[in-house]
Amino acid sequence: MTTPPIDAARFDRVVKAYDIRGTYPDQLDADMCRNLGAAFARFSAAPEVIVARDMRPSGVELSSAFIDGVNDQGVDVVDIGLASTDLMYFASGRLDRPGAMFTASHNPAGYNGIKMCGPAARPVGADSGLAEIKAMAVSGLESSTNRGSVRQADLLEDFARHVRSFIDLEGLRPLRIVADTANGMGGLVVPAVFDALPFDLEVMYGELDGTFPNHPADPIQPENLADLRARVLEVGADVGLAFDGDADRVFLIDEKANPVSGSLTTAMVAAAMLDRYGPGPIIYNLICSHAVPEVIVEHGGEPVRTRVGHSFIKEVMARTGAVFGGEHSGHYYFRDNYRADSGIIASMVVLEQLARFDGTLSELLAPFDRYADSGEINTRVDDAAAVIERVAEAYRECHQDRLDGLTVECGDWWFNLRPSNTEPLLRLNLEATDADAVAVHVAEVRSHF
Repeated sequence: MTTPPIDAARFDRVVKAYDIRGTYPDQLDADMCRNLGAAFARFSAAPEVIVARDMRPSGVELSSAFIDGVNDQGVDVVDIGLASTDLMYFASGRLDRPGAMFTASHNPAGYNGIKMCGPAARPVGADSGLAEIKAMAVSGLESSTNRGSVRQADLLEDFARHVRSFIDLEGLRPLRIVADTANGMGGLVVPAVFDALPFDLEVMYGELDGTFPNHPADPIQPENLADLRARVLEVGADVGLAFDGDADRVFLIDEKANPVSGSLTTAMVAAAMLDRYGPGPIIYNLICSHAVPEVIVEHGGEPVRTRVGHSFIKEVMARTGAVFGGEHSGHYYFRDNYRADSGIIASMVVLEQLARFDGTLSELLAPFDRYADSGEINTRVDDAAAVIERVAEAYRECHQDRLDGLTVECGDWWFNLRPSNTEPLLRLNLEATDADAVAVHVAEVRSHF
């Protein structure tokens, strides 16, 4: 047995609902990754496994150990090296192989992790294989009589062409774009994609550096957008793009340096996809603005509401044949991208719309900007389930559902309250007609905590 058993408690700390995530090396180390590689190879039962990593220094050691575990099971590895997560998903789809991406996404420099997928980028989460992989990694596995091999592959240019295939390159007006890649993998993929486009691109913090010397690679936090917002105003850019560490998420900044919510981007991309492909289902998660289903209907689509999380979105997309799905958190999924999420593809769709529009991004977005929202408010509580029941009782006269946490509809305002999967936190998202109403209702809901 070349992958010996490892204390289950160590894996309990790092195996999450959708991926593996922990601090290096105290929570996630090479021995664990070797066992995970062997378990992933055994679970996948494929002749080859794709492995990629982001720019975090620990990724070299951890991915090498994972590859060793895969090879130990007699399974070959296609090592695509440094990549964004959506590049790994593309490789999985193009080669029809399972894949593992070493990344901790937007987490600080001390973290690393693994995002896994099946062939053709099919999701691997707690309910679709991750629990079995964890169990095998804990137990350890016997070696195969044959050892697998490793080959290198560079799919960056293929991926760039694939991304550009989502738009019509003819007749686009020039745009001035600033992209803040936060020393993450956007520094690799963004220039490759934009190289053949008629846009003036400036990349901020494009050097790949997993210590994040400029600011954290977490664009959902407003403070991490400060440099990009200032630069957009300084150079008079038409749009700013803020990518996270593994570059699978993007957030937009308009020409006035105002951040654009993931819901607005979802509505805009949904409208564009329906206009291009015709009527059909579009997926959105339940914390998206009510503007999203409204826009979907207005453009001839069928809005399909889901729980939060990529595995749920991808499952419903596969079942319904939807061409697009969006999440308020900045994940955007495309049927023709193996139903995987890609920030850079979403950027292309938005930029094409803007480049064919006689006006600014804020003007283009105005028809979709219908409500005010609280953003996600996290509150530490001792008993999340008890708080949710208390809030549900307080709003018993309003329509409620339990698709994901508690969603309450109160006429001209609504909210969703969900427990965190990993921390003693409650996540509140609330939407109302204007900012004043949002503030009043947020205080009211939280008074029941």
